[in-house]
Amino acid sequence: MLRIVLDTSVVVAALRTRWGAGNAVVRLVAQRRLLALATPPLFLEYEDALKRPEHRLAHGLSVEGVDEFLAELAALIEPVEVHFQWRPQSRDPNDEMVLEAAINGQADALVTYNIADFAGAADRFKISVVRPGDLLRRVNQ
Repeated sequence: MLRIVLDTSVVVAALRTRWGAGNAVVRLVAQRRLLALATPPLFLEYEDALKRPEHRLAHGLSVEGVDEFLAELAALIEPVEVHFQWRPQSRDPNDEMVLEAAINGQADALVTYNIADFAGAADRFKISVVRPGDLLRRVNQ
C-alpha cells in the first residue's frame, strides 16, 4: 500500500467538491487503499484550514461537521513523529511541515496541487511529488 502525505490543499479541495481528484484520493484513504501519514502539526493545519470561513462557505460544513470529518480522517491516518527537522527547505513554512511528515514518515509520495513548491526539496530526499489526478492514475494502473 502506498504511503502518502496529503498537502492541506488536497484535504481542502476534497471537501470543496465531491467530483475532484482530491476527494477521490481521500476516498481511497477511507477505503484503506492508500495509507495517509501526518504529524500532529500538519493535522492541526488541516483543521485550521477547513474551519476558515471562506472554506466553510465553499464546503458547507458546520464546525461540528468539520470536526466529524477530521475525527474520521484521524482514525485512518498513521501518525508520524518528527525525529529530525529538515528546515529550511522551502520558502513557505507551512510547506516545511508537509515535507517533514513525508521525510520522517518514509512516504512514497507527497500529494499536492502545488508541485513547484515541493519539487526541489523532494528531489533531495527522493520523495515523489504528485498531483491527486496523477496519483489516481498510478493507483488505478
